[in-house]
Amino acid sequence: MRYEKVKMSSLWKNKKILVAGGTGFVGVNLVRRLLSLGVHLRATLHRKEPVITDERIEYVNCDLLKMEDCHRAVKDIDYVFMCAANTSGAAVMAKTPLVHVTPNIIMNSQMLEASYFAKIKKFIWLSSSAAYPPSGDRPVKEDVMFNGDPYDTYFGVGWMKRFTEILCRLYSEKLRDPMTTVVLRPSNIYGPYDDYDFATSHMMAATIRKIVERHSPIKVWGTGNDIRDLIYIDDFIDALILAAEKINTFDAINIGLGKAYSIKQILHMTCEVDGYTGPQIVYDTSKPSMIPVRLIDTSKARKLLGFKPRVDLREGIAKTIEWYKKRFIGDLKKVKSLGTAKSFMIEYEK
Repeated sequence: MRYEKVKMSSLWKNKKILVAGGTGFVGVNLVRRLLSLGVHLRATLHRKEPVITDERIEYVNCDLLKMEDCHRAVKDIDYVFMCAANTSGAAVMAKTPLVHVTPNIIMNSQMLEASYFAKIKKFIWLSSSAAYPPSGDRPVKEDVMFNGDPYDTYFGVGWMKRFTEILCRLYSEKLRDPMTTVVLRPSNIYGPYDDYDFATSHMMAATIRKIVERHSPIKVWGTGNDIRDLIYIDDFIDALILAAEKINTFDAINIGLGKAYSIKQILHMTCEVDGYTGPQIVYDTSKPSMIPVRLIDTSKARKLLGFKPRVDLREGIAKTIEWYKKRFIGDLKKVKSLGTAKSFMIEYEK
């Protein structure tokens, strides 16, 4: 299926927009989309150089752990997309569960406060479906978020997300002069400009890199039976823009593909798409299962936003692999001769 962008309204023209986290996965893709909407665009940088270079983007170097930098970032802005976060993959989270707690609470709290006093019209924040309590194989609706603790492996980051959702509601509903806040709870997002560093990458990015680089064996945490909902980044950006356009009071909305796939299915589908036959796959059951099943109900997004994903998993995998090869390999004929990840990255950096 050919992907066509959702038609957006004209309200974006000349709006002053801040993308906090302009070099992150979601931030980079959001910056690319906003450039097509005629906005005045500002994006924050921290440790990384700009990924998208365009004279229409005002990049500002900020450490959002510093309040003065938060105030500087939001000055004279209409809408804030808070995409900045301290993130990593399952391995880092399992080893150091506090790594996502304190920095994110500080950044989120300070950016909300700075935005409020700058009289921002709308603040859009990214939560996570990982913050939901265990629900078995039942797709979770938005109203069950606080009906029990998150999974133990996500206890810290889950409650961090929940705390920030409460802060968003506070600014939107509990103050005399409220600021509209919108919360999106995405499932697993994947696609171009994701983090492909094995030390910090999420499942899908790591899987695609291992297969493109022809790893053998391919090592997988757990049994491979964990269930995931994966949404392609272009679809998620559609939902993000639509939510900013259409939601004018506090709300939290699930965003996902609405389909379930096991890790094994995802792995075999990715191999099929890239023509990698007969890889040795090792399931390391000594490693922890993060969330055995996580399915989200996406009916609210369809109703409120008119949102329906346009890219199925197989197509999204194919598009991501094509982008990955063009960006990191160049000559597609080299794929079959790639060595280890380490030697590949050294070769690329040269």
